[in-house]
Amino acid sequence: MKLPREISGEELAKLLKKYGYEITRQTGSHIRLTTTEKGEHHITIPAHKYLKIGTLSSILNDIAIHFKIDKGDLIKELF
Repeated sequence: MKLPREISGEELAKLLKKYGYEITRQTGSHIRLTTTEKGEHHITIPAHKYLKIGTLSSILNDIAIHFKIDKGDLIKELF
């Protein structure tokens, strides 16, 4: 599955709400998200206009590992 090329950190934060992630704080240009579904999990995403593909891939991989789902399935559900 191909990752979107033009997604911002704020857009990703909104999309992750369906997995229970809420913004807990923002320091400078980084947003900290936390979920308590399937155990507590924190991720930090940059609040940049466009996320780099490697950064987006790493964030999604971390989320997929936490929820014990396939990364491809996660991408299909989000985008």
